[in-house]
Parts: sequence; structure tokens; C-alpha cells
Amino acid sequence: MKKTFVERTGKGSGVNVADEVERRLAKANLLPSRRRIPRSTMNRLLSAETFRNRVGISVRNGRFELTHQEDAVLAALSRVADDLASRDIVLADIWDIDGKRSYLDRLEKAGVLPSADHGLAVSEARRSDKVRKAKPTPRARPSSRVTLIPQTEFPLTWPGRLQRHHHIWEELQFRLELSRHPNAISVLFRVLLELAVENYISRCNVPIHAGDSLAQRALKSGQDLYAKGKISKQQLRQIQKFRHFDRLVSADTLNRYVHSASFAPSPEHLMALWDSMAGFIVDCLNA
Repeated sequence: MKKTFVERTGKGSGVNVADEVERRLAKANLLPSRRRIPRSTMNRLLSAETFRNRVGISVRNGRFELTHQEDAVLAALSRVADDLASRDIVLADIWDIDGKRSYLDRLEKAGVLPSADHGLAVSEARRSDKVRKAKPTPRARPSSRVTLIPQTEFPLTWPGRLQRHHHIWEELQFRLELSRHPNAISVLFRVLLELAVENYISRCNVPIHAGDSLAQRALKSGQDLYAKGKISKQQLRQIQKFRHFDRLVSADTLNRYVHSASFAPSPEHLMALWDSMAGFIVDCLNA
């Protein structure tokens, strides 16, 4: 119950999201003119990182940050605040994950939410540069990877219809070890990828043919994501390469892991496959 309360109020990180949003809107003179923002409703809408990211904000390590250009973020937050204050959107509308996603999808179609063009790529590049230039301490040791999915936070929410997807993800992230269960991991990885792609196709009405292979379906999903500005051209190229038979990181490799009697999976190959497809899988699951 405590965990549920923390997630719903947005206070788990020590930051009250609604308070911070209201403070920033007040500073920019963008608060609703008639009524106060219902903070509990705002916190529920922005209770997960994946939803916060869509309006251009993030809460990590106890800090509230913008992930996109300030003007675009404030415009999106101002619209959300107006909708909530005017009661055009009430708690019942965003009570569950599908309700939140539906509301944010409408804002995205209306051009309200920040797009990839508003990203803070330059700032992130500078930050990464600093990390690369920083000298490691003599005691630093690279942490060994035990599971296929790194045990870090991913911007994912899990509606009821993705219950099996969630269970497979949990097994790949926390229960199955690369050194002990490579065969089980290779099969579940392929199942997760296929289920994620099918989720995107069905949710976004991507046109496919009955005979399309997994690689073809993945490519069509990737092209749809790119057309909507949700992935970069470089990310699309990575998905395009997934079709090539002569590459280690390919759909053919995954198929051999499942069906070949002699093609044994290795932890290194599995990690390479995951690292190349992880972002795409997350995008498909978030559709």
C-alpha cells in the first residue's frame, strides 16, 4: 500500500511533481487564471517516468529536470494545467495507465507535447563528453552483467493487457542469469521482442501482411515510429540491419537460437542483441 501511495503521489523521489510544475508555471506567468491546479490529479497523471518524459520532464536522483527545451515544456505543462483546473480532465479520466496514455496521445496529436526537435541533445552530448573525459579512480571496477536486461530503471508502464510481457521482462531482468540460463534467455528474448512488436502493430494500426516475418514486422513498426518522430534515423538504421542474415545482431540469429540444434547462444551475443534492440522494444511496449 505504501508503494502504491508513493507511485500515485509522485513523492517517492522526494520531489512533489505537481508542486514543482506549479512553481515553474507561476514563474513563467502561465498558471490557469480561474482555478487552482488539482495537485493530486496532476501527480497521478505524472506518476511514472514514461508519462513525465512525454511532457518533457524527468525526476531522477531526487531532482526535477527538463528533458526538452523549456519553452516547449512549459507550453505543454500549461495546457495540462488548464485542462485539469477547468475540469475538462478529471481524476476518473486518468485513473489507470490506458487513461493517462489516451489523454497524452490526444495532446500529442494536437501538437501540444514536446517533440524530438525540442530535445536537449546538445546538453546531453556535453554531459556525456564530461563523463567520457572524467578519469576513473584507481579502485573503479566495471560491474559484471548478470542478466540480459540490465538492472536499471526503464521508462515503462505496465497496463493489464501487457501482463505476460511484464512477467517475461521480470524474468529476463531479475531471475534468469546469462551464465546459467542462456537457452531459456534466448527463447524468452525472442518471445518478448515478438510480443512487443505485435503490441505496437495492434495499438498503432500498422499495416502488415499475414506472411510478414518478425524482421519485416519490426521494420514496419520502426518506420512508423520514425515517421511519428519517436526515433531517430540512426535508430531506424539499426532496426533495418536487423533483417540482414549475415549479421550476428539479426532476426536470423534469434530464430537459430530457438530452432537450431547446433547454434548455441552465448552471453556475449545475447547482450549484443539486447543492447541493439532495447530502445525499440521499450518503444513498442509503450505504444
